[in-house]
Amino acid sequence: MTLFSFTNRLSRVQAASKAFIPRCRIQFHGLSHQQGNKGAKAIQKQESWFVKVVCTLFVYSQPLDDSCLGYLRKNLTTSIEFEVVKWLNNPAFGLKFFELSRENLDINHSFWTYNLLIRSLCHMGLHGSAKLVFDYMKIDGHLPDSTLLGFMISAFGRADEFDMAMKLLAEVQSDDVMVTVFAANNLLNMMVKQNKLEEAVRLYKENVESNFNPDTWTFNILIQGLCRVGRVKQAFEFFNDMRSFGCFPDIVSYNTIINGLCRANEVDSARSLLNEIRSRDDCLPNVVTYTSVISGYCKLGKMKEASALFSEMINSGTVPSVVTFNVLIDGFGKVGDMLSAKSMYTKMASFGCSADVVTFTSLINGYCRVGDVNQSLQFWSAMKLRNICPNVYTFAITINALCKENRIHEARELLRELQCRNIVPKPFIFNPVIDGFCKAGNLDEANRIVAEMEKKCEPDKVTFTILIIGHCMNGRMLEAISIFDKMLSVGCTPDGVTVHSLISCLFKAGMPNEAFAISTIASRDMKSTSSTSVDNNAHSRMNRDVFVAA
Repeated sequence: MTLFSFTNRLSRVQAASKAFIPRCRIQFHGLSHQQGNKGAKAIQKQESWFVKVVCTLFVYSQPLDDSCLGYLRKNLTTSIEFEVVKWLNNPAFGLKFFELSRENLDINHSFWTYNLLIRSLCHMGLHGSAKLVFDYMKIDGHLPDSTLLGFMISAFGRADEFDMAMKLLAEVQSDDVMVTVFAANNLLNMMVKQNKLEEAVRLYKENVESNFNPDTWTFNILIQGLCRVGRVKQAFEFFNDMRSFGCFPDIVSYNTIINGLCRANEVDSARSLLNEIRSRDDCLPNVVTYTSVISGYCKLGKMKEASALFSEMINSGTVPSVVTFNVLIDGFGKVGDMLSAKSMYTKMASFGCSADVVTFTSLINGYCRVGDVNQSLQFWSAMKLRNICPNVYTFAITINALCKENRIHEARELLRELQCRNIVPKPFIFNPVIDGFCKAGNLDEANRIVAEMEKKCEPDKVTFTILIIGHCMNGRMLEAISIFDKMLSVGCTPDGVTVHSLISCLFKAGMPNEAFAISTIASRDMKSTSSTSVDNNAHSRMNRDVFVAA
């Protein structure tokens, strides 16, 4: 192709370029042009038309012949090539043109071309292609700046490509490219949230000082992750290591490690840290600090220490929250000191705190524990008057307490109320009521409750055991066998109590063949540890044996 014919070809595509280019000139999926070409050499006005022509040729005239490639090789500059990639407005097209110009046009791409491509590919979720461009970048003698590197690390992390992010960090260790602490912290935070705690700790140890200098946030992220999984001792090591990097724990650091210590029942150590904060001039304990230690004492039943710390908190000018009152009310309730629990409840309003469902549930639970169900029902009514909806635990606690006092009809009414609420129930709510009606000999009502229950949740081992023993005690042996068979069919393995009770009742009822069949099948089922369901042939054999014996 001669230069004349090539020029004619350019004129033919000029019209197409005018239609094509306006549709393309939009931003790269959230990446502004200012960010993409900051520092890039601006092209001349007369070169703009050439950019449009190259875009049109590349999109509509593939593959390019040798004459076109030769002309482009002579006239395509680094700045024009950057504009072409930008104007194509498609990461996949941009990458193809980048590879074409790199392999066939001998273009030495600028940093800004790499920067633009990597960012746009990451925005489109093409992280593998972005890493490929990054590899080309290093091969061609360019190093990323800390901003681009930080962007890639964050993008890989958001895409759950943590291995790729860590590989990227390992590759730049010897390139004198520093990772900003913000980017490193962002990656660590994402890893911890995705339960990649071991990888996060390893990333910190492998890159600290060599690639980035940690700050207080770095340590807080790791401390939070370790405390969350109960590794308080290791969290404490990071806590103590902060000062060696010129970092000092802030209130978040203290609150996190204090909460972790209290959850590990090391409340005295937590209290020592609280005293340490109070001795500092640049850090003060807040309501979270005090509440964590108070909660720790309450869980251990040390209500005297909890009350003393609550008074200290008030005297220091720290205003308690609803959570503070709730942990104290729950703590007093669990040790049976309902006078103190109710006193805390009455104090809430004076501190601007409104009782919530947790408050009332704790009070109801406390009164149920001391056997004062009537008082707990009064709080139930008070809760409803305030338009506070009971939760699943409020129902479970109250229903269980009513059943213990043999007030099964009142418990049954609460079950009906539960059905009308948008609450996902659990078997442990139904089981006491089912047990109550079985013991009262009202098996039909017990079975009705089970039928209602199965519309909301699956019966558990306790449910089946209650039903089996209840039917046995009332002489309904075939129904007990049927319930046992259903228990096996849904993959619920009976325990020894269930099997022994059923077999014993079968023998007493003069049904030794059925008892033997139950014993054989149950033994086989309980020995199996790899299967969640019982062999169908075994079920058929048991049913056949029972039918013949009957």
